[in-house]
Amino acid sequence: MSVYDAVEIESLQGGPANLSQYLGKAVLIVNVASKCGLTPQYAGLERLQETYAARGFTVLGVPCNQFMGQEPGTSEEIAEFCSATYGVTFPLTEKVDVNGAGRHPLYQHLVTEADAEGHTGDIRWNFEKFLVSADGTVAARFAPQTEPESAEVVAAVEAALPA
Repeated sequence: MSVYDAVEIESLQGGPANLSQYLGKAVLIVNVASKCGLTPQYAGLERLQETYAARGFTVLGVPCNQFMGQEPGTSEEIAEFCSATYGVTFPLTEKVDVNGAGRHPLYQHLVTEADAEGHTGDIRWNFEKFLVSADGTVAARFAPQTEPESAEVVAAVEAALPA
């Protein structure tokens, strides 16, 4: 089943994010936070966006406040921070829960995928990454500490780009 068919989520600005628009593209879905030690990863995520957007790729940032309250802002504050601090041009969704009883359906679908160490289930921290292939299947999962421009992420993105 395709991630794009399975889930409805709002955009950060309100209104449907319409994940079906990404069918045919590779998408790196990342739970993001503005006040985390890993927040500088926004810069690498934006460079991936700039490098691969013309080839059928996008980053999709999913704000989450479940890890020590590190994304406390309103939608407007999150958008302003991302734009002013990191020049983020990739889309952001509404703030959601990625773990627990209120886990958003998008993450219910994603967390069944194992990362390179075999971890499945709960998101461990901010900036955990899921690469979704052009057909909507999860192609890879990366730990929060894995830098967006690491060799393993870049290789996976390049492999997932549409032909």
